[in-house]
Amino acid sequence: MNRVFFPLLLFLGFLMSPVSGRAAAPEKPNVVFILADDLGWTDLGCQGSKYYETPHIDRLAAEGVRFQNYHHCQNCQPTRAALMSGQYGARTGVYTVGGVGRFEWQSRPLRPVDNVQQLPLDRITVAQALKAGGYATAMFGKWHLGDKAEYHPAARGFDEAVVSMGKHFDFETSPKVPVRKGEYLADFVTDRAEDFIRRNRENPFFLYLPHFGVHAPHQAKAEWIAHFKDKPGVAGHKDPVYAAMIASVDESVGRIVKLLGELQLTEKTIVVFSSDNGGVGGYDRPGGLIVDSGRTKVKEHSVTDNAPLRSGKGSLYEGGTRVPLIVKWPGMTPKGGVTREPAIHVDWYPTLLEMTGVQPPAGYTLDGTSLAPVLKEPGKPLAREAIFQHFPGYLGSGPGLWRTTPVGVVQSGDWKLMEFYEDQRLELYNLAEDIGETRNLAAEQPGKARELQALLAAWRGAIQAKMPTPNTDRKEVGSGDGGKKGAGKKRGKGGKSVE
Repeated sequence: MNRVFFPLLLFLGFLMSPVSGRAAAPEKPNVVFILADDLGWTDLGCQGSKYYETPHIDRLAAEGVRFQNYHHCQNCQPTRAALMSGQYGARTGVYTVGGVGRFEWQSRPLRPVDNVQQLPLDRITVAQALKAGGYATAMFGKWHLGDKAEYHPAARGFDEAVVSMGKHFDFETSPKVPVRKGEYLADFVTDRAEDFIRRNRENPFFLYLPHFGVHAPHQAKAEWIAHFKDKPGVAGHKDPVYAAMIASVDESVGRIVKLLGELQLTEKTIVVFSSDNGGVGGYDRPGGLIVDSGRTKVKEHSVTDNAPLRSGKGSLYEGGTRVPLIVKWPGMTPKGGVTREPAIHVDWYPTLLEMTGVQPPAGYTLDGTSLAPVLKEPGKPLAREAIFQHFPGYLGSGPGLWRTTPVGVVQSGDWKLMEFYEDQRLELYNLAEDIGETRNLAAEQPGKARELQALLAAWRGAIQAKMPTPNTDRKEVGSGDGGKKGAGKKRGKGGKSVE
């Protein structure tokens, strides 16, 4: 071989070798974020249910990290706003679903803060950030952050987006796309998700799959209802239709995970599974609802039970905000890991940016903290003092019954403080010792209560949280019913309830 040519080959080989300073940049991981709707903290086999069957989600938990102290908002819309914007509701103004006229609050001491009913257009969504970082993006399912064209997910960072909610059969979509007669919504959105993955297998992608299941109306496929029909219930888990709906969401997770394996994408795809708020249940147990004086408590329909947590969807007690969270980050999360570190919805935006190596939008405020450290080491604490919730309104539940009145919440470690804005009443709980929030320690631990109240007040001031104002035209109890007919429900396409 030519004496000049041989050294040249060695030199070129050195330049291309991984030990040189010019090694290729690491491959960006794909992200699949699956969100159930109204699925409670105990509504999974891996979370303790002995009735519901979730083998695919349980397997995901065994292969990744399960969060036991993770929180979303008390109902659907504010959770989605926080996930997409990375900001607390006190900053976006999205606190709940609908306007203040949804409930007959006129007999209460305070006027609620007006609710923003779509994600403000000046907020940069996590999809926009990931798209700018080179990701293909898609969303199929329940958006709930604005119906007009400019608020549609296709205008908020998603390359592909098909929205549907309100019905599980005979549903409509935005934009209108063909739907097979008798098709089940969970299957429809999973079909779209699979197609997106196949077409984008060669490039990094972000898939957001927010199911409408297991939200009311409770409708399920006949074969799954038949499967659960004669199965004995266990405690508050006993509804065969609800169990069938959970099974369809689990089926969806299984299909997505299986496809990733078939396409050899498993080792480079992060999979996240969670729910948007607590399950619809627990209201008929002690402390499940707030009852006006002079009212007789009525039994509220519970389709599931969040026990040992207190109350359910719509409440700021743990049953309303603590939800399942399972994360598999190949090469990073230990198998079967469990963390009890407090975490919250706004953490996901910075977490996804760190996981993917995408830079945050310049000058944009993010309220959360990346969960990457506890995903890698589940026993490791996060470097922050507390997580917060702010709800300056009312959620009714029938005549004289309330899922919540205006309240602020701060959780620091095992300690949780609730400050009810009507009378500044404090409730203090040690969640490590009393996860069911049965023992208010505010009187026994006044120093801790004052410490957390000051922390909550400082946070409200820093974030400029709006507060409810005195109700100067207060009606007598009985002139309002605590919740109009159909209270707690916004009508979606097809006339079905959506919250």
